[in-house]
Amino acid sequence: MHRLFVALRPPVPVRDHLLGLMHGVEGARWQSDDQLHLTLRFIGEVDRHQASDIAAALARVTAPAFDLALSSAGTFDRRGRIDTLWAGVTPHDQVAALHARIDRACIMAGCASEHRAYLPHITLARLNRSSAPLHDFLAANAGLSSAPFPVAEFGLYESILGREGPVYHLAERYPLAPR
Repeated sequence: MHRLFVALRPPVPVRDHLLGLMHGVEGARWQSDDQLHLTLRFIGEVDRHQASDIAAALARVTAPAFDLALSSAGTFDRRGRIDTLWAGVTPHDQVAALHARIDRACIMAGCASEHRAYLPHITLARLNRSSAPLHDFLAANAGLSSAPFPVAEFGLYESILGREGPVYHLAERYPLAPR
């Protein structure tokens, strides 16, 4: 079985900027450089044949290249408990359109529909019940921003779960159309 997702990988300067912010929250499990990405579609566990079908369907996705920039920091909660700290991106329109095309391709390859609302973000940390309060981190990073960076491709990744957390391997790259 293969645990797959589709994502954008920010360039090194953006990842370095994010890594520089990752401190000050006791108990946070910060992402490593290798884990920083913007998920376009989580696929989950599939067999080798469906993984091949998904890879082929993604190769047919067409969309123009675009620019993104970091924009703010925020949190997700599950059942009223904050469990994720993230960095947002702007603008949403083009990345949301790419997400929709990728979602359709995945459905055509036999994946279940995605029912959650899509909010483009880069996960910075996972939190547990013993994590320190986030007020100081969120206040310090409320104005998080970056220069625009080009998005010229997306990738199909495999996630291998291990004791130290997931390890991501790029399985396939898919170029976007030049502007």
